[in-house]
Amino acid sequence: MTVVRHGFLGALSPGHRKRLATFGHDVSFPGGTRIFDEDGVADRFWIIRSGLVALDVHVPGRREAVLETLGEGDLLGWSWLFEPYRWHLGAQARSTVSAFEFDAERVRAACEEDPSFGLALTNCVAQVIARRLKSTRIRLLDLYGPSDAGES
Repeated sequence: MTVVRHGFLGALSPGHRKRLATFGHDVSFPGGTRIFDEDGVADRFWIIRSGLVALDVHVPGRREAVLETLGEGDLLGWSWLFEPYRWHLGAQARSTVSAFEFDAERVRAACEEDPSFGLALTNCVAQVIARRLKSTRIRLLDLYGPSDAGES
C-alpha cells in the first residue's frame, strides 16, 4: 500500500503513518455505490486515494442532503472510533473511488496497545470532526438560515 503523505495521513508522524498502513488494504467503489448508511454499524473506515464521496444526512420526506464532498487524502468515517460505533451520516461514491480500507476493531486494539499511536490518531480524527462540524454548520446556515440576514 502506497501511503498518502498529505490530508489526514499528513498529520501523523512517519512512524504512526507506517503503523496505520499495516492495517489497511486497497478497495474501490464504482460511482453511485452507497458506502454506508446513517446509523449503520461503523466497523471500518477509509482514506480516499482518488475519487469523490458525498457525506449526507437523511431528511424525512426528502432526498438525502449532501453536507460535504470528500476527495483525495480525506478520512471517510470517524464514527468507528467512538462508541456506540454507529455512522452519524451516510456516504455515497460520486465517482469511482479508490481508497485504503481499515478494520476499525484492529486499529482500536492497536491504539490501546500503543497509547502514543492512539493519542496521535485520536487527535487527527478530532481535527477532522472539528472541521466537519464547522463545514456542516455553514452548510446548514446556507440551507436554513434567514434569507434576509445582514440586509437593512
